[in-house]
Amino acid sequence: MSPSFDMDGDARGQPRVLIVGAGTAGLTVAHLLLRQRPHLALTILEPSPDHWYQPGFTLVGAGLIPLEQTRRDQADLIPTGCRWLRAAAVGFDPEHNCVHTSDGDVIAYEILVLTPGLQCFWERIQGLPQALGQQGVCSNYGGRFAAYTWETIQHFSGGTAIFTVPETPIKCGGAPQKVMYLADDHFKAKSGVGVNSRVIFCTAGTSLFAIPAYARSLHRVIQRRGIEVRLRHNLREVRAAEQVAIFEVTASDGSTSTEAIPFAMLHVVPPMGAPAVVASSPLAGDDPGGWVEVDPFSTQHRRYANVFAAGDGSSLPTSRTAGAARGAAFVLAANLLAYLAGQPLNSRYDGYTVCPLITGYGSVLLAEFDYSLQPVSTFLVDPTRERWSFWLLKTKLLPWIYWNRVLKGAPHEGRYLQPLAPLVQALGLAYRPAADLEQWQAQAPGGCS
Repeated sequence: MSPSFDMDGDARGQPRVLIVGAGTAGLTVAHLLLRQRPHLALTILEPSPDHWYQPGFTLVGAGLIPLEQTRRDQADLIPTGCRWLRAAAVGFDPEHNCVHTSDGDVIAYEILVLTPGLQCFWERIQGLPQALGQQGVCSNYGGRFAAYTWETIQHFSGGTAIFTVPETPIKCGGAPQKVMYLADDHFKAKSGVGVNSRVIFCTAGTSLFAIPAYARSLHRVIQRRGIEVRLRHNLREVRAAEQVAIFEVTASDGSTSTEAIPFAMLHVVPPMGAPAVVASSPLAGDDPGGWVEVDPFSTQHRRYANVFAAGDGSSLPTSRTAGAARGAAFVLAANLLAYLAGQPLNSRYDGYTVCPLITGYGSVLLAEFDYSLQPVSTFLVDPTRERWSFWLLKTKLLPWIYWNRVLKGAPHEGRYLQPLAPLVQALGLAYRPAADLEQWQAQAPGGCS
């Protein structure tokens, strides 16, 4: 197959590397590669002129920052020395090492890096696309909808507020609860609204959070707030005119029934999945979710050795967060360069991810974990406790870190704290990740520190 567009790798004496997607993972990988190989023939395929700091949408929906503060021009973020093609991938042909684009081009590559993100399927919930932005139906999963979330919270005058989680993997598994806790705070701060409010958390899952240690902490948050939890409740339909949400409820024996719940506010997290162009390609292989099928430790494709993937669109079995994308990007870049040099791929991704779980205005539980599904702690303290200091981290520091360090491939900030580990250990403050965690938690003072 003859490409209609060819990167100029041969002319520069450099391998041709194509990155599909300029999100967190894609830009981080690009910066890392060019920092170590400045003359690499690197191209990014990305159609959007805007780059969004998606973790900031929760802050927009809570009235803490304006939406524009979460946006940057993509052109300002593409690293120097990298060619940017403003088009989308519409087909992958890994047998011939080329990608088809929405402009009708066929791009040849020697190395392919896939960081396409995931896709929101709003249409899979009947009536949702038409309902969004009116009658109290809102969502923080999309910048254009987040402002309406704040408007809905502000004008909420009582009644039932429902917050949903679908049955599919989603971006940042804790985000549906963050907006719920912030909304609950706002309701209770308004005279008369809190006592006339009913907050319901409806999740298609079987627990509040996938990591048991954090799920226990969140259960305590739910209890003190008086929030109702409905497990195995999957939103199937929104009737905006009637303000009724229709759920499919799965019983413990696997049988299903339908439940209709009236609402005054409905915050919806849409079903999500791999982009259709990925799911329908050979790169998805046997992966049941249609994700790019890669080794969970090396990020290399299981069948095409010159293909790597990271971020939300990959099959890496960890939470889909910016923290996970950053962690995997470092491994991907190191292994890609090793592959080019004909060396073993020795860099290993341990599944590290982080989700700053906002539990109210002024408190955050910093959920960090890895493939072991056990809490880890960058800050060397118990990560299962809510902290005001982590609220400052989430609302003030992390946005700056994202734009100025994460996307530029700067090392993880946690390494600067490691020299303090002996002192923290000596003071008896270090986090216990093993069997004595429960006993230590029982003895530790409660509350927000």
